[in-house]
Amino acid sequence: MTSSGKHPHISATHQEHLVRPQHTNAHGTVFGGEVVSWVDIAAACCAMRHSSTQVVTASIDAMAFLSPIHVGWVVCLDASVNFAARTSCEVGVKVTAFNPVTGERHHTATAYLTFVALDSYGRPTPIPPVEPQTADEHRRYAAGQKRREERLRLKAALQGRGAKTVAT
Repeated sequence: MTSSGKHPHISATHQEHLVRPQHTNAHGTVFGGEVVSWVDIAAACCAMRHSSTQVVTASIDAMAFLSPIHVGWVVCLDASVNFAARTSCEVGVKVTAFNPVTGERHHTATAYLTFVALDSYGRPTPIPPVEPQTADEHRRYAAGQKRREERLRLKAALQGRGAKTVAT
């Protein structure tokens, strides 16, 4: 690692949550919003570790729920910084859930979040670049760079359209 960059494993985080009744809907499965909240917290911790400063969530890419998570199961969130620009970074979060009694395990969701690092005045501040080491980290870095370009195109399109849209 050079003095200016950080390897993804340095800031990677792992969190676990036991799904309790207050986390679930009438079907006994976890609320999607609860999972999104856990994902945001895990990703924010990862982004703060990478940037060594406070961060705010700038975006969450689309998130699909692949399988239900039941009360009594354990939800595992693994977060890693994939790509960093000057003041922002993309964090990927993989969500898995398992039944601690039977051992049944499912990949339940994947999400990509963008965070902006803030200085003590609440202004965007530079962060270290990502220095991938493994083949998987290089793959995630390249994919994160492409997703950033897509997010910037979408942001520009939304900003351009927003000025011409009239609320009904």
